[in-house]
Amino acid sequence: MKCASCHSVEAVTGETRCARCAPAADFTPFVPPGPPPRSPVGLGRATAVLLGLVGAVDLVAVWTDLARPSVRIGSLLTIAQGVLLLPTATVYLCWLWRVHINAEVFDASSQSKARWWTIGGWLVPFVNLWFPRRIVLDAWDASAPLGRPAGHGLVDLWWASWVAGLLVVRLLRVEPGAGVQAVADGIGLVSAALAAVVVLRLTRMQHEKALQGPSLPSLPSGALG
Repeated sequence: MKCASCHSVEAVTGETRCARCAPAADFTPFVPPGPPPRSPVGLGRATAVLLGLVGAVDLVAVWTDLARPSVRIGSLLTIAQGVLLLPTATVYLCWLWRVHINAEVFDASSQSKARWWTIGGWLVPFVNLWFPRRIVLDAWDASAPLGRPAGHGLVDLWWASWVAGLLVVRLLRVEPGAGVQAVADGIGLVSAALAAVVVLRLTRMQHEKALQGPSLPSLPSGALG
């Protein structure tokens, strides 16, 4: 019986293909498990814009804290900060969920936290002091372009400013004052700016890696005949 693939050589006994065609026909291209990554660009840009608005309000708040304005202006700024907090946090968490899922597609073994921690990690006391950083770092490492190490300095700087802001807010409850408030608003400004940079950088990394497509595993020499 002739080979079913090349139709020129006798098939191996008990097979439908010859010895030369069988290995090539049995080769199956690598397809990554799970759904393909979804673009985080839209959510990333929306998150960065909202964080920019938060930073702008914090900047005005620093100026008013130092200028000692009327109580009415300070109250309006406090309201503005509170109004921006909910949509910013919501969009940010949607973005973080998206990049975490994409990171699982890129390299599931590097993700040390389950998906639900992308939200729960911010809400559980004490855990929220390090879990969100770890989740961002895991996605950061999985999204790094091939052959280029992903430094953690930017993420660490952002997280340090976030934790510092939490501590100053607690101090403000114990020792209220314009000076402490100015420090809190200043740290909030820095944290918002760094968070926006992290969001844009990680979004770009994931977008570029998705455009590269899946990497094929190396095959032993002679595997294709």
